[in-house]
Amino acid sequence: MLNMKENEKLSMLNHSCAHLLAQAVKHLYPQAKFWVGPVIEEGFYYDIDLGDAVIKEEDLESIEKEMKKCAKDGKKIVRHEISKEEALEQFKDDPYKIDLISRMDENETVISCYTQGDFTDLCRGPHVETTKELKYFKLLKVSGAYWKGDAKNKMLQRIYGVCFETEEELEKHLEMLEEAKQRDHRKIGKDLDIFMSHDLVGKGMPLWLPNGALVRKQLENYIYEKERKLGYHHVYTPCVGTVDLYKTSGHWDHYKENMFPSMKVDEEEFVLRPMNCPHHMLVYGNSLHSYRDLPIRIGEFATDFRYEASGAVKGLERVRCMCQNDAHLFVTPEQIGEEFKKVVSLILDVYHDFGIENYSFRLSLRDKEDKEKYFDDDQMWDEAENKLREVLNELGVDYFEAIGEAAFYGPKLDVEVKPAVGPEVTLSTCQLDFLLPRRFDLSYIDKDGSKQVPVVLHRAIFGTFDRFTAFILEETKGSLPAWLAPVQVNIIPVNNEYHLEYSKEIFDLLEHEGVRVELDDRNEKLGYKMRESQKRKIPFSLILGNSERDHQTISYRIHGREETITVSKGEFVTYIKDVIRTKKLNQDL
Repeated sequence: MLNMKENEKLSMLNHSCAHLLAQAVKHLYPQAKFWVGPVIEEGFYYDIDLGDAVIKEEDLESIEKEMKKCAKDGKKIVRHEISKEEALEQFKDDPYKIDLISRMDENETVISCYTQGDFTDLCRGPHVETTKELKYFKLLKVSGAYWKGDAKNKMLQRIYGVCFETEEELEKHLEMLEEAKQRDHRKIGKDLDIFMSHDLVGKGMPLWLPNGALVRKQLENYIYEKERKLGYHHVYTPCVGTVDLYKTSGHWDHYKENMFPSMKVDEEEFVLRPMNCPHHMLVYGNSLHSYRDLPIRIGEFATDFRYEASGAVKGLERVRCMCQNDAHLFVTPEQIGEEFKKVVSLILDVYHDFGIENYSFRLSLRDKEDKEKYFDDDQMWDEAENKLREVLNELGVDYFEAIGEAAFYGPKLDVEVKPAVGPEVTLSTCQLDFLLPRRFDLSYIDKDGSKQVPVVLHRAIFGTFDRFTAFILEETKGSLPAWLAPVQVNIIPVNNEYHLEYSKEIFDLLEHEGVRVELDDRNEKLGYKMRESQKRKIPFSLILGNSERDHQTISYRIHGREETITVSKGEFVTYIKDVIRTKKLNQDL
């Protein structure tokens, strides 16, 4: 997706188009007063106070017509400079512009304005030369926005739009927006009953519905088995901890603003946990360890809470309550390279299973010149960073280095995935940590009998189940592979009177084999039932009529296809169990 702010020409077009929008609105709504109309990554918007009038989506077309009329006039867009006193006089009837002018720097004695025909607006510019250059634009939506982003202030109306140099670019962009709309996991989640939200629960606190719970459980089972086979030991720890726990870990000093407020219970002060590493440090420290015990891999599907601004929360992608696919690996310095390699190999294995191909590795390293920002141990840093590089080079994966972006306590690997639409997202991470085990006074007995401090690898393969589910829903448009789908098979009798008994027989057979199956025995027409099954994106729809009943066969249709395939009962059972067992990404025979 194009970033309008980073493209000078597009930025100028969109900035000018924001003024064109304001001019058109002023013509149609003379009482309108304007706050700000900036260029954003996706185009532009303008915040407007219309008094008692309300602009709806259907009103955007008439505003566009007026914009085209203004553009066709081809008025020159003229810059002129005035003093602060002149600006206050010129905009004296507009409290929003007066506020802007009043808050300008005292040294800013000259204020620039741009005029096009009968419309003048405060602006630093630059703009195109005439309105005639603004030909290919589209108003996208209207929403509410508090003045200055403060909920205590008046609600303004925000109109979003976009402008391009050519009609072809505009059409291509609109097609991409439509594709993004169809892939939006919030829409898919609602259509497929995956999750919901409610103001009584709170923003950023999704509720997983039965279908979503089934999907999440399959993901949990999948990654649990992967980790179990690799020697992980899974634990359960509380969703809260004392403030002292996070003071010990250092998070209270460095992460407090991202945590929910503390709460006092009896003589203790608790906080909802934002991460699980402090708990896992205590689990490791619960017993004595020898170097022979290491590496020790502690995993947990842990619910965490982080304070996100209400405007930033988004479906399952960005939440305040999340479940992390978290683990902490306690290793000797000599084991860093091998354990890191196993983590990267697990990431690659998972991405292969889910068909994730468009991703890059970001290796965040320290800035050697910055002695205050990073834990002071040059030898350990150099050895750790070199080991991580060696592993990535050995595995032959592409990566880029981000100097100065490591955490205080060690280098980090992020895997940034490019989705079908939208910007890159970070799914998997692996963080090296020299400091936290020291804070919790963790140790192991080395070969020579000395007490040594382990190194910790923080890693999350899915990241959070919430974000990973959002990603998969958008990548597949909700057409999940059979092993992951809430309902794997939908049985549709052609006529309940003649085919329901055989349909129930097939239902019992599949359910006995562990297939998640439904029987649509509603008294509806076959075509309607088929459309409903496709709409729900169920991987397999079985159509059972006279021929299937009489020959003891099964006719099925794969979601998204027109072809109907007929096989014996035994063949279908063998086939679908293989599709589910092997976690095939598609259902081809």
